Amino acid sequence: MVREASGEQRRLSRKLRLPILLALWAQCLSLFITLTAAVVFPAAAGVDLPAWVLVLLQGVGAAVMSRLFKLAPWWLPMQLAFPLALLLAWSLQLPSTVYLAAFLFCLLLYWTTFRTQVPFYPSGPLVWSMVEELLPRDRPLRVIDIGSGFGGMALRLAERRPDSTVIGIEVAPLPWLCSRLRAACRHSGAQFWRGDYHELDFGDFDVVFAYLSPAAMPALWEKVRAEMRSGSLLLSYEFPIPEVQSQIANRCGKRGTILYGWHI
Repeated sequence: MVREASGEQRRLSRKLRLPILLALWAQCLSLFITLTAAVVFPAAAGVDLPAWVLVLLQGVGAAVMSRLFKLAPWWLPMQLAFPLALLLAWSLQLPSTVYLAAFLFCLLLYWTTFRTQVPFYPSGPLVWSMVEELLPRDRPLRVIDIGSGFGGMALRLAERRPDSTVIGIEVAPLPWLCSRLRAACRHSGAQFWRGDYHELDFGDFDVVFAYLSPAAMPALWEKVRAEMRSGSLLLSYEFPIPEVQSQIANRCGKRGTILYGWHI
């Protein structure tokens, strides 16, 4: 009974530490500071603070709080820009339907990014070609692209490797639906599943390709170590696994971004 309670407390603690909740706390604390300044400064100096100063104070405060909460660096400019974006949206006086449409679009595109910490990162044809070159050619393969987006990678590999089974899995509804439609229009053999790759057994695949985010890599490596079979291959574009040496590190194009690989 004590163990179950302890496990429930750990799960609750992890939920409370979700980046989106920490970001919200940062904005709330900054709002308290901003409102305090809006009241105290006029009383002390006899001058009201302009709206743009209060908005800037709100953004800077939220960014500082996010840093103190140890959120990923990319949260800081988002926190800084959020109040400014709200002020701009308010000044434009757009119809409420515009905001609803924008919200629904972002929801369908990004879905559970707040939980997975994996934003929408599209790869490109150069990366697809490099992955294709690394695939073993002596046998049919089962290949999966985890976080497959709009399906470009899987469609390309299915076309070039008709002997193999190529699957893309995506949690966000809009990219998944677009992938299915693209595959149907092209009569492609690529399969597209909607779901969370954490629920898969990586032991069912010979090659796993990932283009995720730095925050997701440690957990991905734990899953790979627990499930992938000897002789299989993990590929990750741009993001290495911390403190794990890769056997493959191919530089991609002018950007110099690296495609990493680990032979299991």
